[in-house]
Amino acid sequence: MFDDRVAELLDQVCSAARAESRAAAQRLVGIGEVFALRMRESGETAEWAVDATDAVCAEVGAALGIGRGLATSQLRYARALRERLPQLGKAFVAGDIDEATFRTAVFRTGLIRDDEVLAQVDEQLAAQAPRWGSTNQSQLGARIDKIVLRVDRDAVRRRADRIAGREVFVGDVDNGLAELSATLFATDAFAVSDRLSALAATVCESDPRTVAQRRADAFGALAVGADRLGCGCRSPDCPAGGTAASPVVIHVIAEQATLDGRGDTPGVLSGYDGLLPPELVAQLAASARLQPLILPTVTVTAPEPGYTPSKALADYVRYRDLTCRFPNCDRPAVGCDVDHTVPHGDGGHTHPSNLKCLCRFHHLLKTFWGWTDEQLRDGTIIWTAPNGEKHVTHPGGPLVFAALGIPTGPLAHRPRDTDRGGDKTAMMPKRRRTREQNRAAAITAERRANRQHHTDPTPRSIPDEYLEYDDTFTSATDSDPPPF
Repeated sequence: MFDDRVAELLDQVCSAARAESRAAAQRLVGIGEVFALRMRESGETAEWAVDATDAVCAEVGAALGIGRGLATSQLRYARALRERLPQLGKAFVAGDIDEATFRTAVFRTGLIRDDEVLAQVDEQLAAQAPRWGSTNQSQLGARIDKIVLRVDRDAVRRRADRIAGREVFVGDVDNGLAELSATLFATDAFAVSDRLSALAATVCESDPRTVAQRRADAFGALAVGADRLGCGCRSPDCPAGGTAASPVVIHVIAEQATLDGRGDTPGVLSGYDGLLPPELVAQLAASARLQPLILPTVTVTAPEPGYTPSKALADYVRYRDLTCRFPNCDRPAVGCDVDHTVPHGDGGHTHPSNLKCLCRFHHLLKTFWGWTDEQLRDGTIIWTAPNGEKHVTHPGGPLVFAALGIPTGPLAHRPRDTDRGGDKTAMMPKRRRTREQNRAAAITAERRANRQHHTDPTPRSIPDEYLEYDDTFTSATDSDPPPF
């Protein structure tokens, strides 16, 4: 009797798994349909810095409550299901394979350029993948690679892509801590390690930290270009001296009582999701440059003259918002534009009730891709997507500091001029290469590297073109004033 019940439950589990796969596939089918519709109506925007693909990703991200990177990934798989692997996509839609299998197949076949070869691989994958059953990631990749190898040797992905995939990752932990991991060339990694050891040795013998703790703290000194680590002995006569001055600025927001060591309200570090413990804030304040934040009062009604807000007003808006105010964007406010919700040219005032932070990408998206926004006096933004769907974002500062959430003065705006803007094509920044040109260059470079490896398997550095990259925004572009 119990065996019958177990069998029934396992059937339920398998049915749920198939339903989950079908639902994941239908999500991609829907995203692919949205992309096709938007592409038909977008016109010639391939050279725009924020192109039609970006616009679709923004709509998808807002609808699903996910960020730009994940939305871009969803669109990539949706297009592959629709355009590159439609036969395997049918198996996915039927629930015969899971999402992990489909995603792996999309990546492992990504270097195939010939449409007939790709169709042949697609047909074989659709026939074989549903019979593979449970496999780990390595086994799955190897089986797909065998199919690709039979028809296009240069399209087989190699493990050498780890060279091109070197990166530095910073993730939040908690309690004022963050985790840093990096994949570097071995020579650079050992150089960093030796430098940390050297900095850790610059303190006096009375420093209470362990060597491991001093090496960890030395990352901060290394980041700001200091030639020594601040000693923790707190003795005014310490022979190791204090920390060296640095041009690097880190923005931390805290209440005065916390800075004085009397309060228990945590601090906020721009770009860090967690909160800084009050004792850490008080310790930082001992050697930091303090700058008071001027809060507007509810009685303030007079806007500032001109388009560009004063530093005091811009600082208030950034610290009130903390991040870009577009749905699901976490770009720190210190790297964002201060945007007029009602455009200045349409009668919008330079006033906290009409200003918010937008990263350059979402600033361009709002200006050129049909998103509209309404701002409430407490900084709440009500967004309307091109399809009419509403999304609401709230400023991050008031979640910790109640004073930043006090509504500012009411404003009377003139109606929006919907014809304003002139020739958008001329105003939108342009890409150096289109998205498709980037992708083609990346595929060509990786295939060339594979072909060279067949004759000379010696490990070598792979050129930058090996990766698909998006050169929409360089640091120079981000630092320039908006062209609109």
